[in-house]
Amino acid sequence: MTTLQPPVAAEPRPAPPPAKRDRRSWTGWGFIGPFVVVFALVFLAPIAYSIYLSLFRDQLIGGTTFVGLDNYTQALKDERFWDSLSRVSLFLAVQVPIMLGIALLIALALDSGRLYGKDFFRIAIFLPYAVPAVVATLMWGFMYGTKYGLIGDINSAFDVTLPDPLSSDLVLASIGNIVTWEFIGYNMLIFYSALRVIPQSLYEAAEIDGAGQFRVISAIKLPAIRGALVIATIFSIIGSFQLFNEPAILRPLARNAITTDFTPNFYTYSLSFNGQQHNYSAAVAIIMGLITMVIAYVVQLRGMRKGA
Repeated sequence: MTTLQPPVAAEPRPAPPPAKRDRRSWTGWGFIGPFVVVFALVFLAPIAYSIYLSLFRDQLIGGTTFVGLDNYTQALKDERFWDSLSRVSLFLAVQVPIMLGIALLIALALDSGRLYGKDFFRIAIFLPYAVPAVVATLMWGFMYGTKYGLIGDINSAFDVTLPDPLSSDLVLASIGNIVTWEFIGYNMLIFYSALRVIPQSLYEAAEIDGAGQFRVISAIKLPAIRGALVIATIFSIIGSFQLFNEPAILRPLARNAITTDFTPNFYTYSLSFNGQQHNYSAAVAIIMGLITMVIAYVVQLRGMRKGA
């Protein structure tokens, strides 16, 4: 008779060792951590604090009171804000195309190889960008003066009466001239850098096909630097909406032409530091930031779509 043996129980498998934390996952945070901290403190925190301020209002009775979106509603109905916004919009529509057009022409001339002394011209054209905006505005303000400046000296020397550049009709154009003088070199360098990285093979193919200079510019150079054009346009739009230094410095010379609401930034500054309306100025600044962001984003999308 065969005796049945009881089944032998399977020995339990040893538990797998605990997985070690991949230390490499922290390496990236070690590199970007300092930037994230600085970005949060320098960029995100001020925006959050401005939004917080814009939701309150200082009142004679009751002190600081939460008012929600009342400051934003008031700003959207503020004629002084819309006047300043329309003024910088006109400034943007006229000054930015002129500045970028001149910068592009200079970059194309430097890249053509037919301009003698291009290194000297490149440095000379870029040099105004190295001049601080305050110094540049003071220099041009002195030249604009009709009593003691260059315009006044010309009037006295030739017994003529030139138009006052700081009059109400011409002050915006005069500021545009200063900004154009300051930033042509900066934009020229962006365009010139983009032109220098175009493959030489494209020029060789165009030469074989018998393409002239204008054909090379329209078919090769301009499409190749479309990204640089979009970037320069976005920077110029942001700079136009942030216009502050030039009107603020020129105001003592043209108080009747440059008011405290000449530009949105100047209006915000005046509300905060002269009118002690910190909460309302924060709301105006937030609205202006949103407008700038939307317009810059639309320009970026349009430029990318054209480049597709």
